[in-house]
Amino acid sequence: MKYVPTIASVLLGLLFLMASVTFFLHMVPEQKLVEGSPSALFAGAFWPTGYMHFVKACELIGAILVMIPRTRNWGLLVLCPIIVNILAFGAFIDHSALNPITFAVVALALYLLWDARQKFAALLN
Repeated sequence: MKYVPTIASVLLGLLFLMASVTFFLHMVPEQKLVEGSPSALFAGAFWPTGYMHFVKACELIGAILVMIPRTRNWGLLVLCPIIVNILAFGAFIDHSALNPITFAVVALALYLLWDARQKFAALLN
């Protein structure tokens, strides 16, 4: 049981590492969005401003930090707001974004937060 948090953090880190590296290396072709759809309007705000580059850089940093046991909690602090935004995007803008991978990411992050709950409790006091 003592290796479960390490396995969970490596899996979570690899998912975000894969997402950020494929973005920066342009390994995935751009998706064609229906003009005027909520997803297209949302992407219209993110892409031209460069905000998506910032988010993907945070994903990359968070992925590396979460895979290192000593810096796992710092990585979670970076990745959790991104995960909340992914959930909000799926809930309010594009329901197809709520897929099994999204729920796996949420489950891994919640498990790691639960595992380190004593350390995070110090932030609330």
